[in-house]
Amino acid sequence: MKKIGVMNSDISRVIADMGHMDWLSIGDAGMPVPKDIEKIDLCVQSELPSFIDVLKNVLIEMKVQKIYLAEEIKEQNPNQLRNIKAVLPDVDIEFVPHKDLKKMLGNTHAFIRTGETTPYSNIILESGVTF
Repeated sequence: MKKIGVMNSDISRVIADMGHMDWLSIGDAGMPVPKDIEKIDLCVQSELPSFIDVLKNVLIEMKVQKIYLAEEIKEQNPNQLRNIKAVLPDVDIEFVPHKDLKKMLGNTHAFIRTGETTPYSNIILESGVTF
């Protein structure tokens, strides 16, 4: 039995399967997920689990070199943007319109759905290398 890190077996499997520059997405409870993308649904109720708690947990095991966020997060959810920057302080950020971020989900290995209900709490993580 695993002792530390990502305890969800589906998330752990997806991270272990990823290579350099592959994408994994984490998002709020309302984000539409393309039908052909694996959805790992963690939502148990509104705000549980939170977006930032899930992101922190994923970052225990995943090396991230770049992230993609909706441009709208700057105005509509600046607190969440500060939270993201705090846990990924040295990672490049690319802001794109929310409608484009939704399209980009089609290129991710999986989408992790949280219970988050604050606007634009969605991220695409681009994997880095550890060597």
